[in-house]
Amino acid sequence: MQYRLIKKTGDEISPLGFGAMRLPLKNGKIDRAEAQKLIFHAIDNGINFIDTAYLYGDSETFLGEILPDIRSNVKICTKLSAINVRKYDDMEPLLDEQLRRLNIDCIDYYLIHSVDLKNMNRLLKRDLIKFIEKAKSDGKIKHIGFSYHGPKEEFRDVVDCYDWEIVMVQYNYFDENIQASVEGIEYAASKGMGILVMEPLKGGILAGKMPEEVEKVFRKSNPNKSNAQWALEWVLNNRNVTCVLSGMNNFEQLNENLDVARRTTPMSMSFEELETVELAKRVMRNSLKINCSTCGYCMPCPQGVNIPECMKIYNEKFLFNHKGFINPSLMDYYQYVYGIMGSSGNAGKCNGCGKCLRKCPQNLDIIAELEKIKREFEFPGVKYLFFFVRHVGFPIYKFFVKLLNK
Repeated sequence: MQYRLIKKTGDEISPLGFGAMRLPLKNGKIDRAEAQKLIFHAIDNGINFIDTAYLYGDSETFLGEILPDIRSNVKICTKLSAINVRKYDDMEPLLDEQLRRLNIDCIDYYLIHSVDLKNMNRLLKRDLIKFIEKAKSDGKIKHIGFSYHGPKEEFRDVVDCYDWEIVMVQYNYFDENIQASVEGIEYAASKGMGILVMEPLKGGILAGKMPEEVEKVFRKSNPNKSNAQWALEWVLNNRNVTCVLSGMNNFEQLNENLDVARRTTPMSMSFEELETVELAKRVMRNSLKINCSTCGYCMPCPQGVNIPECMKIYNEKFLFNHKGFINPSLMDYYQYVYGIMGSSGNAGKCNGCGKCLRKCPQNLDIIAELEKIKREFEFPGVKYLFFFVRHVGFPIYKFFVKLLNK
């Protein structure tokens, strides 16, 4: 496996990292024996980067149980939960709790979790930089970065607000121009930052069964290559990507991903292979309910609606035939648009001002489309439910997590 250098830190990182958010479960809890076997197998085969977060349930505590056996072989990355920070004095206790959970004295890579420009500015006003500098000088963290969940127009501003060493972005062949975007990744890399990629398989969607016409495109090119392999190769082919994080919860997934990571080096995909991915993506785009290219020209919305993201999630619901009350598109909408993981930008905030209409290259009736999206995802009373979740449910969740970790 060829390791990739983070210029700002000098660390050489495996191109495949172990994402510890989706560890194997047993009776609703982490299957510790199976998860340990997976992680040890990953390390034995060259993986040297493990990613977790404060909000990933019992993940940090589990890693703390096995870290004494693997600490010298891996870099540990975890995240400060931005939604838990209301004032400066909240930050260090959160970090100290994570150090206790992980059973270590120093975290290699510490990310500010799930920020956009608005959320970052809120944290900066609460002396985030002071906290970072103190944590570094106290030896509690080595390197600092952030995970991004905002529009691509704001990405550079967040990159430029501090001397970050690493960033985590969503990036896959279907979503190459959202959030950070290709240009944003290039910009961060030009500053020497390490680029961590989350959702390379789009939460598993790009690894599963695709629309029939897309399947035909991939099988015609190479009948022996799985959808997951196409998606991972495409991301790892980007020379600016340092490490792809994958939430592997069985040995089949792990071994398949290891195989891709070993043989995919930057710029190693052929022109024909890249054309195959582009054709598959074009077929998917032609099947969309709303002809939105996620170009972002409609932004910013005066009411704060994340128009491209709302349309993207709505399109995916029908493209990938997501059904049922709990489905990936619905979860994405509430996680990334309604405000669970950052600032809210849901379709229901649209007041019909029309400023977006004259800026859309596709001449979409954005107001009408947002109304459809609102009807699809936002049930009556949802804002009161989320107020309850944020101000009552989440504190209760934190209480029980602390109780379980004692």
